[in-house]
Amino acid sequence: MRIAIVGLGAIGGYIAARLSAAGHDVSALARGAALDRVRERGLILDRQGERTAARIAVSDDPRALGEQDLVVIALKATGMQAVAPSIAPLLGADTMLLPAMNGVPWWFLPAALPEQPPLQSVDPDGRLLALLPLDRVLGCVVHLSAVTTEPGVVRHNNGEHLIIGEARGGESERVRRVGQVFRDAGFQAELTANVRRAVWFKLWGNMTLNPLSVITGATTGDLLEDDLVRPFVARCMVEAAAIGDRIGCRIEESPEDRMGVTRHLGSFRTSMLQDALAGRPIELDALVASVREIGQRVGVRTPTIDALLGIARLNARLRGIYPG
Repeated sequence: MRIAIVGLGAIGGYIAARLSAAGHDVSALARGAALDRVRERGLILDRQGERTAARIAVSDDPRALGEQDLVVIALKATGMQAVAPSIAPLLGADTMLLPAMNGVPWWFLPAALPEQPPLQSVDPDGRLLALLPLDRVLGCVVHLSAVTTEPGVVRHNNGEHLIIGEARGGESERVRRVGQVFRDAGFQAELTANVRRAVWFKLWGNMTLNPLSVITGATTGDLLEDDLVRPFVARCMVEAAAIGDRIGCRIEESPEDRMGVTRHLGSFRTSMLQDALAGRPIELDALVASVREIGQRVGVRTPTIDALLGIARLNARLRGIYPG
């Protein structure tokens, strides 16, 4: 299969290296130091101290890569508006899109509620949906951890789990085919007829601790051990679960159960806190503003989520890491 990776960071780089090792024709859009390093020595994957080099085609010009069978979009939501137009040269008549992103993606609400316009918080004026239409999209939820230790070098920490399904829901031959591609590459690829529920469930677990960690500078362990913060987190989760009920993404678990899962992962800095400390824009719209906006669309009040968004947004604006 011809597969292009858009976003050669930790997740994109890890997926690219594994798919290349499985024998697929893998290429990637890259720029700057990552482009130069991968051209020179290949994409380096570090797994438990063992390093391998994947020789993949890289370019900063999508036209040089040509049309693909599958395009994996492994970008931060904050980068989608700038990069989306460059994906067009990669698309043939039957090219599939597999966004491996955090939060609520551009395709989520149009797939759940086709009568609703796209979310202003993640797709202002529907520009992304026009460039990357719903019929091409396979939803993907990523449950693995990797980091880029230097340009062109990816270290895998743990996890191999991907959840894949049609954005609109249901089963399809192309989902089965893509799932097998990832399984052959060593991933634990789970196929689902309701990938939106998987997206919402992951969001339900990280939409609170991420912005709270930016506001406070605290680790997940510090936040969950605080007797006043923990009930605040639970109230946000109750509101988000009520929204899920209205959009076909019912959550059966309790907030306390989900927080217990996070505790078992240990105390760590969230990805949003790491971005904030590095001065990078944070994905506040995809993780929190989108939830509030969907709540408004379906008639669910979200006073606690509103407070979280307002405080986190003000904090981030004053730090210069929220341009919205």
